[in-house]
Amino acid sequence: MKASKFTNAQKAFIIKQGEEGTPVAEICRKAGISQATYFNWKKKYAGLLPHEMKRLKQLEDENSRLKKIVADLTLDREMASLCPPSVRGQWRADVIRRKI
Repeated sequence: MKASKFTNAQKAFIIKQGEEGTPVAEICRKAGISQATYFNWKKKYAGLLPHEMKRLKQLEDENSRLKKIVADLTLDREMASLCPPSVRGQWRADVIRRKI
């Protein structure tokens, strides 16, 4: 995913301008963003301070990483259940060696 050219503080400032009554079209024109981007930011970050925005991003990244791990382990378990019992022990040993 492409990194944003706006910092969390800049996003918070842009959202705050809209909350103070500045027309969205004017905010977007000055910031050089689309109205869709403004409303996406507003939906995601409204009411958050810049440090809270950073924490939210960290949690989203961690959640994504953990979902990938769960998917890998689920696939490994499914593959192990499809192996005949005589092969399972060796297969599990091979999987463990690869992960270490």
